[in-house]
Amino acid sequence: MATPPDVAVPEEADASALCQACGACCAYSSDWPRFSLESEAELARIPDDLVAASRGGMRCDGARCAALDGVVGSATRCRIYADRPLVCRDCGPGDDACRIARQHHGLPPLRPSV
Repeated sequence: MATPPDVAVPEEADASALCQACGACCAYSSDWPRFSLESEAELARIPDDLVAASRGGMRCDGARCAALDGVVGSATRCRIYADRPLVCRDCGPGDDACRIARQHHGLPPLRPSV
């Protein structure tokens, strides 16, 4: 089977929509959606039922963040996108974390815009 070509990341506004629709990084590892430098106010905006029992990150069902709805690589959405943890905000379309997560799910890599 041929390797699919990289998918070019569109302009910033479109890249955000592509990122939100993918969800690969949100279903890659239960260790990933962790809390790090969030303020108490930022953490308070995340519903308790989506926070892990350890209080150190997002609750996951297997490797999948509990805030993720939909089918990975097809149509997903983060139920707390505006209030997602900093580690989630730092993962950008086409970066190393994105590439690893998309590869894990058998999705073609995104080519970061230059």
